[in-house]
Amino acid sequence: MKSRDTLIRLKRFQVDEKRRRVAQIDMMIAEFDRMAADLDREIAVEEQKTGISDPNHFAYPTYARAAAQRRDNLRQSGANLHAQLDDAKAELGEAFEELKKAESLDDRERGLDAVREQAVVSQYAQRRAMRASA
Repeated sequence: MKSRDTLIRLKRFQVDEKRRRVAQIDMMIAEFDRMAADLDREIAVEEQKTGISDPNHFAYPTYARAAAQRRDNLRQSGANLHAQLDDAKAELGEAFEELKKAESLDDRERGLDAVREQAVVSQYAQRRAMRASA
């Protein structure tokens, strides 16, 4: 009995851990997207100040060029995180399936225990009835 309970607690912990990982990756992606959008706005402001929006122009603002590089790096990191997110969601699905199996097995075994207990009670009742009629 204890080993089943321990197994289920372990599986629940694993599911919770996978959920936290998925949530953490989601938050990181959202933060990277927000930072990239902020950099887009800063680049646009810088280009508007100088009147030069062509990154190949010799007088293109250095800050805008550096911000564009940072933005591109953030977007690349976000793309990498999307791949990690897909993997983490798959792992979460697998962990959830394992939890469901463990709980199902536990429910089935508890049902068998209840049937066994009922059989024992029935045997005692039959013996009592036989003694009473004798």
